[in-house]
Amino acid sequence: MKITRIEVIPLVRKLEEEFKGGTYKIVNRNTIVTRVYTDSGIVGEAFGGDEDQRQDQVVNLIRDHFVPLLVGEDARDVERLWEKMFHSNIDLGNRSIHVLDLNNRGILMQAIAAVDNALWDALGKHWNVPLYKLLGGYRDKVPVIAIGGYYQAGKTQDALNEEMLHYKELQMAGVKFKVGRLSVKEDVERVARVRELVGDDFIIVCDANQAWTPDQAIQFCRAAAGLNIGWIEEPVQWSDQNEGLRLVRDNAPIPVTAGQGEISRWGCRDLVVQGRVNYLNVDVTIAGGVTEWRRIAAMASHFHVKMAHHEESQVALHLLASIPHGLYVEIFPNRKRDPMWFELPAQLPTIRNGYMELPSGPGLGMPLNEDIIARYRAS
Repeated sequence: MKITRIEVIPLVRKLEEEFKGGTYKIVNRNTIVTRVYTDSGIVGEAFGGDEDQRQDQVVNLIRDHFVPLLVGEDARDVERLWEKMFHSNIDLGNRSIHVLDLNNRGILMQAIAAVDNALWDALGKHWNVPLYKLLGGYRDKVPVIAIGGYYQAGKTQDALNEEMLHYKELQMAGVKFKVGRLSVKEDVERVARVRELVGDDFIIVCDANQAWTPDQAIQFCRAAAGLNIGWIEEPVQWSDQNEGLRLVRDNAPIPVTAGQGEISRWGCRDLVVQGRVNYLNVDVTIAGGVTEWRRIAAMASHFHVKMAHHEESQVALHLLASIPHGLYVEIFPNRKRDPMWFELPAQLPTIRNGYMELPSGPGLGMPLNEDIIARYRAS
């Protein structure tokens, strides 16, 4: 199954509204479609990587460096091809200054992820099995939670309550709720009102997007201790991740989740081995693809750290279904927040009674809509 061609298609879509989390705002939905063609006729295909500022650099790295590196190789040799991409010594303008070069490393790992995910789709098609079964097949459905509770202009508590009830109507198991932009007291009140509305059987996890000092994060967790919060995600500011996460985990009554900001197994290793997290939510479309994510998940299991995932359910669904310590798959049920999820796949997985069911087709089992690709293809 020799690789004959690799196609990389960046997509960009302007959102109708602005969505704000604890420390950021979203105005575009970006993704990259990657296709690996083989001489057997099999085409591995995946999309992912919501990168607004460096998308062109990720695409150019694949086209200019990975394509000549991989054409002619056997697509089944995913471990060897991953190492070949990772150790390719591409000159990205590195200056041997860690904080400056980290952006280039992020570009590299996202480019590897785009190709690696497409290769794994090709493997599933080669063996004619869904990817989750090829990876272990632990279960055929995964609990699904909505990403919501965004801060938006003019959004009242009543509107927030209606949003949560809508998620219940959609048969979501729960919600990942945005906090961190208001005062700690105001955010606790927002969550408390929602908990009273949805009842105790609806999962609520909170995501601060690195908004707080350790003291503020601990204050929030202690004030919200009676609200049955499943985890606090990325609670502390970028400047104090290591020791800050330790302080929150050691002094707060809510489990800590982090990892979406990590781009490799080494960064995730440090979070786990040093006792900074209860759960990891590393993103397969950012941190080196299926090959690297599986390495991370295996390492985490030795320390009883469970695996969540940051967005990108088209791949995450298969990963979380393939292991015994997987948690929830995440989606944006609001079409205005993620129109690509609703329109790029030709058919979406079924959501029923709080679970997203696995596709039955080979590989990722999610053929893409060519009209949407043509419409939002970036120049």
